[in-house]
Parts: sequence; C-alpha cells; structure tokens
Amino acid sequence: MQRKLAVLLTITLITSAFAPLAAAGVSAEADASERLGATSAADAQCEFPGEFTDATGETISLERAPESVVALQPSDAQTMFEIGAEDRLTGMPENPATADLEMGDRQAVTDGYDVLVEQVVALDPDVVLAANTTQDGDVEQLREAGLDVYVFGEGNSIEDVEENVLTTGELVGECDGATQTVEWMDERIDLLENATADDSENRPLAFYDMRKGSTTGTNSFQHEVLTTAGVENIAERVGLERSWGEIDSEQIVEEDPDWIIHPTGSEGEYPFTSGVENTTAYAEGNVMAVDDNAMSQPAPRVVFAIEEIVQNVYPDAYAELEANLTTLDEEQRVYDPGEASNSNDDDGDDSTAGGEPIPGLGVPVAVAAILAAGAFALRRR
Repeated sequence: MQRKLAVLLTITLITSAFAPLAAAGVSAEADASERLGATSAADAQCEFPGEFTDATGETISLERAPESVVALQPSDAQTMFEIGAEDRLTGMPENPATADLEMGDRQAVTDGYDVLVEQVVALDPDVVLAANTTQDGDVEQLREAGLDVYVFGEGNSIEDVEENVLTTGELVGECDGATQTVEWMDERIDLLENATADDSENRPLAFYDMRKGSTTGTNSFQHEVLTTAGVENIAERVGLERSWGEIDSEQIVEEDPDWIIHPTGSEGEYPFTSGVENTTAYAEGNVMAVDDNAMSQPAPRVVFAIEEIVQNVYPDAYAELEANLTTLDEEQRVYDPGEASNSNDDDGDDSTAGGEPIPGLGVPVAVAAILAAGAFALRRR
C-alpha cells in the first residue's frame, strides 16, 4: 500500500476495512443480504477446517475455530466484541479509538496507533485480523513469522460493514453472533429510516466538517451514514465522488448547508473549516458533534452515528421511536456494554486526542505532530 500524499494529508476517519470473504465454499461475491437469507450462517459458513482468501489474495487455512485472536485495528476489536467473540480476543489496540472497549487482561498490540509486531508474534494467536488501514510492512512481518493474517478490504457502504461482520464471524467460528449482529443493525437502520421517511423529498443539506475543508465523499460508508440519517451530503451536490476530499470555503458558503456536523474528540472549541461561520446552519446553531468512534470505524456501532444525527435533525420523530430502539438493543444486541467495566479510560474517543479526523479509507500513517491528530480517524478502522 502506498501511503504518501494521501497519508501526509490525512489519517483515518471514517473508513475502512472489509472485503467479501471467500470462505469454505462461500462466494466472495455474495453480499450480506444474500448470505443472511441462506439458512443460518452457523450452518452455512462456520465450517472447519476452512480456507479463507483475503483482500490481498492471500489464503489462510484454519483447522478449527480459533481459540486466540489478535485484532490489529480498533474496528477489528469492536466487531469481535459486538458478535460475542471477545472471550477469544487475546490482543487488541489500546488507544483512544478503543476507549469504549474493555481491555481487561488482553495484551496491547499497539503503541498509540502503531502495531507492535513483536508483541503480536509473542502472543502466537491462531489468527490475526487486520483492517485495511494496517501497514503492509506489518502484515508482511507477521506472515514471515508464521502467523495467519486476514486482511480486510476497503468498505464503501454499510452493506460492506455488515459483510465485514459476517466475515469476522466465519473466521473465528461465531457465525450466529455475527448474523444476529447484522440483523440488529438492519432493524435499527429500518427504524431510523422510517422516522425520516416523510421528509424524503426535502432533506436538509449537511456538511460533515473534518477540518480544513476535508469531508467524506460519496464513495464511503460515512456518506451512507449521513443519507440514511435523512440528510443530504454536500459532497454529493458538489460532485466529490472519492471516499474523502476537500471542499472550497466558497462552495460551502454558496451551498449554505442547513446543518454542520463534525466528529467529537477535539479539546476546546472545534476548529471549523473556513466558510462554515458564514452559513445559515452556523448562524442558527444547527451544529452537532457525532461520536467519532462510531462514525469512523467500519464496524457495528456505526448505527449509533446514524442515531445521533436523526436525534438532532429530527427530534420529534426520534422521540417516538427511542423506546423501540432501547427495546431492540436489550433484546437483540449480542454484546452488552453494561456488563463490562471500561478499563481503558483514555479520555478520548476514537477520533481524537486532539485529532484531526480525515477519512482516508485505508491509508493511516504516522505523520508530523501537527498532522497526527488528523490521522486518528483513519486509523480507527
């Protein structure tokens, strides 16, 4: 993976990590909805021994369901928790992006956002999960040490996020939990979409401000988060088709968005992009922060980012469905965070430590201190 200009400009916000998995007889082309429809995932996909081909074309063979798993990126760890496989997670990142996950006695396999290859090798896991923001060099070293590493591909939609969940379930032998998690995600999304359906012809325009003019483009799951929540992404109006990019301040003023949305995590006053303060949204106080960990990681909790936006933009409609969302979580969510004591209180959320989130869908790299903040978001994947 070449990480040059894009990396110097960014880091990791909202993006990144999933590709269809060719596992034990499952077509890599099958999407999440098709796979969910074919009997139960536990019967159809969780078969060992099995072979799994990842986004790099590498095929790993697993004789049995892994008893020890290392997650190299926050989204990998989050998915393990959400599908109920956290008991097999022996190593995971320890940084602001995993602050809402229970570290417990698991080994930290990162120094900040950098993978500690020797630490991972020492754990000798049965399989290593690597979101696509993982440095190629780290993956190569781990494979040379004899470890089975599964690298996920880029995820550009919520369906890709769900596919990533199912793939993780197949790899670790937790297909029932993965299927239930995807069903939980879909039901939550249906409730939230229905709440905004009456305004489908007149959606408020929103600018997702990632600082310095950067925003999420239409080829990203973050774009789908915005549109699913019932707002129009300004990036689509100005023709930004990449996963992320920059919008000129004059375009922001000209389009005059109804809402300004930005990631949480910055200390003090948020450093809005030039032009934002001249918009109707800013003048009327239609400015909101969305949890950066939920918004930037291609993992199940992305549904909470959708909820935050609906709650702010459509408060009346949200009030009518809030009880249903709570009931759904209590009845169907696999992982109950209330049962875990968060021992990773790093006052930060996924995005920040002063971070400057820029969704790079796959190219996180350590940059100069002044840019480091921005890289946080990308690495979260």
